[in-house]
Amino acid sequence: MMPATRRKPMSEINVVPYIDVMLVLLVIFMVTAPMLTQGVKVDLPDTTADPIQTQKEVAPVIVSVDTNGAYFLEVGDKGSDPMSLPEIRDQVAKVLAGRPDGEVLVRGDEYVDYGVVVRLMSTLQSAGATSVGLITEDTSPPDAR
Repeated sequence: MMPATRRKPMSEINVVPYIDVMLVLLVIFMVTAPMLTQGVKVDLPDTTADPIQTQKEVAPVIVSVDTNGAYFLEVGDKGSDPMSLPEIRDQVAKVLAGRPDGEVLVRGDEYVDYGVVVRLMSTLQSAGATSVGLITEDTSPPDAR
């Protein structure tokens, strides 16, 4: 019979598999991070208007119009795919039915036809929006704000 030999405990850990997993996760997050940003690319008109006061606890309904005249609806953090005017009217009416004092804001691209924005505002009024605000970019210098 052989004498029982005691093995010395191994006190090192192999970290190579952990580094491989970490690098794979890093690549996955780098690829998916740009896809997580939502919203519509809109060049807002510049103005020096004062900001409006909003209710902080209620997220406004934002309807965007891009350069091509496509409509997008944003309620809170949720954006949408391009929608038609009747779809916008139905969705906004559903949202405003739940909160009749909700704000409706329009983000219209600077280069979109004036008629497209006017038709949208008319549609929003028919959906039950009592007041519709326009979102613009502030052109005043930072020290003047």
